[in-house]
Amino acid sequence: MDIIDENTQNLLINTFSPNSYGIALKDKEFEKALKNTDMLVLDGVGIALGSILLNGKDIKKIAGQDCFDFLIDKANKHHWNVFFLGSTEATLAKITSRVNQEYPNVKVGTFSPPFRQEFTDEDNDMMVNAINAFHPDILFVGMTAPKQEKWAYQHKNKVNARIISTIGNVFDWYAGNSKRPAKIWIKLRLEWLVRIFLRPEIFRRNTKNQLLYLRDLMVHLIGIKKIS
Repeated sequence: MDIIDENTQNLLINTFSPNSYGIALKDKEFEKALKNTDMLVLDGVGIALGSILLNGKDIKKIAGQDCFDFLIDKANKHHWNVFFLGSTEATLAKITSRVNQEYPNVKVGTFSPPFRQEFTDEDNDMMVNAINAFHPDILFVGMTAPKQEKWAYQHKNKVNARIISTIGNVFDWYAGNSKRPAKIWIKLRLEWLVRIFLRPEIFRRNTKNQLLYLRDLMVHLIGIKKIS
């Protein structure tokens, strides 16, 4: 079934990873945003592992990049407007240039929000007004987690877009600022290992959250075994 039809409006798509789980344990607003997402895409080998151990079912890893590829291709087929919210003016210019070359039927709009931990009401109004003035079919939000998910959830009903998709690192990948590991590593489910070497600072930052996920997964597993 297609996720988009002529009646689709403000469909919020987020991704969920072991790192997201760890953050959500400490950030209730982030937890609320994830739980109220219209479509939560499971991202990460750890999530697949949890599905195998708890339900005996393997699930395909779908990253933010996969969401982007699917949606931008659909936008090109239907001559849609696509808006990119986040990152710097330089990165947004690179994204616009590449989209114009690869998806000529897509009309691109962009906005680079102020770089600060929390946005003011004026900041939020500027972003919403810029988005709505463009009338996008798809709104991509790239501000890193959990900022992007919380912003998208809080402003979901204020923006006029068919789909709102938070895609984080994809902005930098698509702009060429950084590279995603080769497809062979993704297919082997070892993308996380390669990224440790490419971006060790991210690994150090996320390790604690990922360990929280593994801890609770094991606790839940033990609990199930005791009940059975």
